[in-house]
Amino acid sequence: MVSRSYANLMDLSSGDLGVPARSSKRLPRVNTVPGIVSADCHDDENSNSVTSDAPSSLSTERVIIVAHMLPLLAQRKTDDTGWTFSWDEDALLLQLKDGLPEDMEVIYIGCLKVDVELSEQDEVATTLLEKFKCVPAFLPAHVQANFYHGFCKQVLWPLFHYMLPLAPDHGGRFDRSLWQAYVSANKMFADKVMEVISPDDDFVWIHDYHLLVLPTFLRKRFNKIKLGFFLHSPFPSSEIYRTLPVRDEILRALLNADLVGFHTFDYARHFLSCCSRMLGLVYESRRGYMGLEYYGRTVGIKIMPVGIHMGQLNGKLVHTDTERRIGQLRAEYAGKTVLLGVDDMDIFKGIGLKLLAMEELLRQHPNRRGKVVLIQIVKPARGRGREVLEIQNEASTIARRINREFGWEGYQPVVLLERSIPLYERLAFYAIAECCVVTAVRDGMNLHPYEYIVARQGCAEAEPANGLTGQSSRQSMLVVSEFIGCSPSLSGAIRVNPWNIEAMADALNTAITMPTPEKQIRHEKHFKYVSTHDVAYWAQSFMGDLERTCRDHQRRLSYGIGFGLSFKVVALDPNFRKLLTEHIVSAYGRSQKRAILLDYDGTMMPQTSHNKTPSAAVITLLNTLCNDLKNSVFIVSGRGRQTLSDWFAECESLGIAAEHGYYYRWKKGEEWTTCVSVSDFGWKEVATPVMKLYTESTDGSYIEEKESAVVWHYRDADPDFGSWQAKELLDHLESVLANEPVAVKSGQHIVEVKPQGVSKGVVVGKLLSKMAEKGQPPDFVLCIGDDRSDEDMFESIETTMSLPPQSTMAEVFACTVGQKPSKAKYYLDDTSNVLNTLQGLAIASEPASASALSAFATHTSQATLEMTREEDERRRIWCKFPYLSYSEKLNREHPSWVGNVSREAWLLGYTKAASSDKTAGRTSGLIMRTTLEEAIPDKVEEQRATSCLWLTDYSNGCHLSTEEQQGLFDFYRVFRCERTS
Repeated sequence: MVSRSYANLMDLSSGDLGVPARSSKRLPRVNTVPGIVSADCHDDENSNSVTSDAPSSLSTERVIIVAHMLPLLAQRKTDDTGWTFSWDEDALLLQLKDGLPEDMEVIYIGCLKVDVELSEQDEVATTLLEKFKCVPAFLPAHVQANFYHGFCKQVLWPLFHYMLPLAPDHGGRFDRSLWQAYVSANKMFADKVMEVISPDDDFVWIHDYHLLVLPTFLRKRFNKIKLGFFLHSPFPSSEIYRTLPVRDEILRALLNADLVGFHTFDYARHFLSCCSRMLGLVYESRRGYMGLEYYGRTVGIKIMPVGIHMGQLNGKLVHTDTERRIGQLRAEYAGKTVLLGVDDMDIFKGIGLKLLAMEELLRQHPNRRGKVVLIQIVKPARGRGREVLEIQNEASTIARRINREFGWEGYQPVVLLERSIPLYERLAFYAIAECCVVTAVRDGMNLHPYEYIVARQGCAEAEPANGLTGQSSRQSMLVVSEFIGCSPSLSGAIRVNPWNIEAMADALNTAITMPTPEKQIRHEKHFKYVSTHDVAYWAQSFMGDLERTCRDHQRRLSYGIGFGLSFKVVALDPNFRKLLTEHIVSAYGRSQKRAILLDYDGTMMPQTSHNKTPSAAVITLLNTLCNDLKNSVFIVSGRGRQTLSDWFAECESLGIAAEHGYYYRWKKGEEWTTCVSVSDFGWKEVATPVMKLYTESTDGSYIEEKESAVVWHYRDADPDFGSWQAKELLDHLESVLANEPVAVKSGQHIVEVKPQGVSKGVVVGKLLSKMAEKGQPPDFVLCIGDDRSDEDMFESIETTMSLPPQSTMAEVFACTVGQKPSKAKYYLDDTSNVLNTLQGLAIASEPASASALSAFATHTSQATLEMTREEDERRRIWCKFPYLSYSEKLNREHPSWVGNVSREAWLLGYTKAASSDKTAGRTSGLIMRTTLEEAIPDKVEEQRATSCLWLTDYSNGCHLSTEEQQGLFDFYRVFRCERTS
């Protein structure tokens, strides 16, 4: 049986996705029998998505909401014969439906808050689907314990709230078994999604830190799934997050979502910083939307704090139970100023700090004694452990001490209510409180201040019954910690550092003594925000952005690469294609006059390389191309002319354009020509001191002085600080050089000042025009570059080649390095791909070099015999260590095999080449390209990823028969040690 990933690559090759037409009627596919999976579900290791090109519309789609817990309440029947279920009206997942289109179907997937016996799970699953459209995930008890109480509460929750496991008894050490349980639980959730999803139509919205790796499992099965994720907890700074041993796996999993949401900019900024520092990704902002380019996909970043359900609160405010309770509380606390705190019993809620601030207030202001009461509502803890008990004991001890020191009969300064309080009673407490106090040391959002504002606003119908005047009901005060997610949206609140007890006491006193008009103004400002940014607005905004982000899914070509949690999807624009060696070699052979224009740094030499001097192989390659009389080869670089002259001294016929084209010459020995005439470089005396100032304050930066330009480099600086300093320097230089004939440009880790009118685009236009003037207009143009300065070349070539006297039949290949937005129509993955392509052209120029193929074929034949003995062992290793990467599996049992990667690459290259019926010259190019592309990478994982990309491109470019495709992909499937479905 053919594996799913094999079928997907075949589909990409043939252009036929092979998916049967879906019926317009949607039938739920739910696993109601434990252990039996729907026929539409496939093993995630063998599944990649294949989807139709049907357009989507948000208003007619279905959304699957996935969270740890379902928004349901469950209760055992009195006769113990089953369960009764009802909606949990306080659940955010239920409330967000108000922000979705009325005709959008909503399905919930999650766990129940009760344990259901195995014998009852079938019946319960059927009932929940039919009556509530909920799909329960029944996790085994040991998995649930290690997943939730283990990894979630002992690892992720503390770390995301900035608590590091500094000692074994302080947060514990990382336990790999807990991580495996977390992955297993996420995979079980993925199985449940697979039972009901229609991948072409449905949106999937995942919630919170319990399911961080779920996007990878879903993306692996359906490459074009429309997937959003929202994190309801804080996301820590990179200094904290980088301590997590599985940091890369979680980051890459989140990047498999289409849209990742956070409550505040700080949380999003921390996530983006982690992606930059650990994965080398850089975010971009376009028209108010932030996103990360990740293997051709744009992962959107959404910043939107969640809101409250206005309808529910207003309805409860006029409820008779609420009105009665308000009357009771007003009578009980008549003549006193009530401060209110509502918190979970949690180590991060700062309950003890709040009580200490109250103690300090009574100590500093004796006149407040007998007049001020702090009511602290403590809801039951959701976690468990020694820390929770310690916090609970601390709160009780401080409360007793305050009441003993400052209280008397009939007056208790602190009222500690340690119980679960229903919403109507909570609203009653809000209604009588003059100030709400939230002092959490770290909290994702915290909606209690929002609820307090709405309760203080009240309803017109509730005021007469409660004895309230419009004036008293429409004022409120908030004292909130600056470390909670709702703080930025409450600009009228008094923000405090909860660790500063004295400052908090002063803030409480300020809130009590603030004049009424000021309280009213602040309240009106808060209520306007809270009432307009409710939970419906939040859900509508998120789903709107998710639909916008996924709009191009069906238009793009997508395929998956990578193993396990390193899986990712490569997405390609149909008009942005990989430059295939066989394609360009064919055009190269037909042409009579060629222009080859090459950037150097980042194109022929990796940006990360410390030694930038070209190797002997590169020099030989360039000389081979230059020796072909049909070729005019140019290096177009930003480097100085002396440096380039020294490096390429052995290339007699190589043209060089230095300093972005300010200087250029056609071959060695000719005089340098300037692209523009510049007589005064006095502006350097202004620019250089400014750059030195930033160099002194930015560790890792340096200045490069050229003859025509000055460049500030910050590649080795801290990524965030260097980028920030570059923006400041750019503004500074533009200001001081406003009246000078220069251009200030930012590039890839550089800021450059150069004369106006100097660019790679200008010099390339001159070179092509000069060739036409000589009566030799090129009919083949190849231009390769990697950064912003090279975009000028691509644009110039398109313009110049469209004008006479250029050839209208010329074949133009503008190619960028890396998959990113570009004016080029082609891309190559990296510098090794560039060299492979040039090697193919060199072989086409000198067919005699193909004589090396005989020795190569002999070598690969021997390798074939040796590898057949190892294949079965590889399969055994794959199944034995399911949570390890492929390279880790090899290292675990056969360390020596890792050194044989290059031998396997030679075999794969030979097999690919031999399956083609192309000419010997093109076969030579294929083999040389494969050898360089797949034998060089020093990581097995990277080699496999490159192989997958190459193979798909090869099958697209070569029109193989069905039998040839089957043989080629069958071999590749075995090579990757894939399990078949």
